[in-house]
Amino acid sequence: MRVQKNSNRVLDKIDLHILAVLQDDARIVMKDLAEQVGLSLTPCIERVRRMERDGVITGYHARVNPQAMGLQILVFVEITLHQKSEKAFDRFRRAMLGIPEVMECHLVSGDFDYLIKARIPEMSEYRRLLGEILHVADAGQSKSYVVMEELKETLAISIPR
Repeated sequence: MRVQKNSNRVLDKIDLHILAVLQDDARIVMKDLAEQVGLSLTPCIERVRRMERDGVITGYHARVNPQAMGLQILVFVEITLHQKSEKAFDRFRRAMLGIPEVMECHLVSGDFDYLIKARIPEMSEYRRLLGEILHVADAGQSKSYVVMEELKETLAISIPR
């Protein structure tokens, strides 16, 4: 399977295999990566660097256990804005970028405008966080979902083989 990406360059089977291995273990030594995907070292490094340069690989991250940081509660919040102007959307976007507890924020279609994912240490912090979100965003309505059990959470995307 060949996958098209933004720069009009096609990702071939080997590129996809490299991406799958790196998603599983971003700390893999290039020599080992090359062996796993059936390349010699130099072409493997060149492919990885090309995909980094082209924005296919956007970074390498340590995955930190939220409980180890005292962030016991995961919450999702639906937000509806009072106004639907470009200025209101921009103000909300800038506000969310400045709130460290907000891990993800998505403008969505449907019955509300934004879906927010946040991690907090305890429920008393959620009350403060929600107040901050509603205040800075001039939000009209919110609906919250506190996660009782996390069944699956991954940053990995499905890569065709």
